[in-house]
Amino acid sequence: MPRALISVSNKEGIVEFARFLQEQGIEIISTGGTLACLEEAGIDVLAVEAVTEFPEILDGRVKTLHPKIHGGLLARRDLPAHMEAIASHGIEAIDYVVVNLYPFKETLQTPEVSHTELIEQIDIGGPSMIRSAAKNYASVTVICDPADYSKVQAEIESQGATSLDLRAKLAAKVFRQTAQYDALIAQYLTEQVHEEQPESLTLTYQLKQELRYGENSHQAASFYQELLPAPYSLVEAKQLQGKELSYNNIKDADAALRIIAEFDEPTAVALKHMNPCGVGRASTIEEAFERCFQADSQSIYGGIVVFNQPVTLALAEALKPIFLEIIIAPHFDEEALAILSKKKNLRLLELPHFDKKPEASKEYVSVMGGLLVQDQDIPQAVDASSWPAMGKVEAKDDQAQALELAWKVVKHVKSNAIVVANSVQTLGIGAGQMNRVGAAHLAVEQALANPHGLDKTQLVLASDAYLPMADTAEYAVSQGIQAIVQPSGSIHDEDSIKVVDQVGIPMVKTGIRHFRH
Repeated sequence: MPRALISVSNKEGIVEFARFLQEQGIEIISTGGTLACLEEAGIDVLAVEAVTEFPEILDGRVKTLHPKIHGGLLARRDLPAHMEAIASHGIEAIDYVVVNLYPFKETLQTPEVSHTELIEQIDIGGPSMIRSAAKNYASVTVICDPADYSKVQAEIESQGATSLDLRAKLAAKVFRQTAQYDALIAQYLTEQVHEEQPESLTLTYQLKQELRYGENSHQAASFYQELLPAPYSLVEAKQLQGKELSYNNIKDADAALRIIAEFDEPTAVALKHMNPCGVGRASTIEEAFERCFQADSQSIYGGIVVFNQPVTLALAEALKPIFLEIIIAPHFDEEALAILSKKKNLRLLELPHFDKKPEASKEYVSVMGGLLVQDQDIPQAVDASSWPAMGKVEAKDDQAQALELAWKVVKHVKSNAIVVANSVQTLGIGAGQMNRVGAAHLAVEQALANPHGLDKTQLVLASDAYLPMADTAEYAVSQGIQAIVQPSGSIHDEDSIKVVDQVGIPMVKTGIRHFRH
């Protein structure tokens, strides 16, 4: 008589599936809560203790770790020696295993859960059983996901048993699931002992979305999310309308969220190809967007805009004429949605967690044959008044405000990076240049050519890394830049200091670099 072992923490659909197995003449053995659940439903069940002839002990920590269970799972049906061995020890083969694991992840997400409670949610018997069954998938059907009950049922109904192909797929899922389960436990325990650089690294992610393609149409792509995603992250955003996000959309949206996290006051950020093209701040979100748009009204076309305040009717009216790929905000007022919903392809993402700033965490970048791991460059408190002057001139208050804005933005521009700004908006951005003075030319020229009549009397310049030569400072002062902020640290710092001292403008140092590759 075929035999099935059922022990599940997630009891969704288990009664119906167990009843089906029973109707097929399959004997069912079970444990604990699952046993009680099936018996209550009127299904004939044999307790595991009756099979092992050994009681559950240690508060249920040991119940299925027994040769009469694992012998029945691991015995190869095609080897007479295996079958003779289990028969000689009174072990019966187990043909179906239906097991899902203790909810470690769900318990980890429970507020104020204790370490002791989490340790008790580390499943030992469950992973052991499904791994044994999966190793012997040539003969044993193992189901670790309720979504697969219907697949197994369909094959049994149509052909009397499961196919080898299905059993192999279910076995592969088992090892993916146990690897993910162990990875999450390892991650938790590693954090508990503050191990910063473990000797091995196992990351685990859950498929969120299959993408049409990657950066280009010939590249396949998928979007996976962390098992425990941060509240302030793209995966927590709700898409209200528009086409599915593409690979490039996702990268750009993430970059936009990183930038706007630097600001607390009403701020708008426009972004294109991973670089900001305009940032504006004000006392109202409507004015902030106007400044953002005027910063670069050309590059915003086909880009992304993110706001740290709700999108109002007035703001939606201002956005309506502009071709945009995505708008991200903590909320969209009903009247604003009515306006923006007329643009069917426009993607609207609502992320209510703008009050949750990014927390210290690792970021990962793949390279051929390996992975780079580093701390994320998360927002930090910026106080421009505390930056020491490198030369003879101190920054004025209005200059300090502009320097602070430029510094917050240049941090997120691809290196070599230069940002030119006034106290309320960016005006020129030079990104990703092979030399710093080239980036300065791009940023300054863009600022001076801005057609919107913006305030250019207090232009400041921020550099993401030190000025290696005097040429950047020389060009900046020749074009009317009124203050410079840079990390400092070049052996030629004195050359740049002489340049700014000669014209009497401040150059302040942050002491920290913000390369972004």
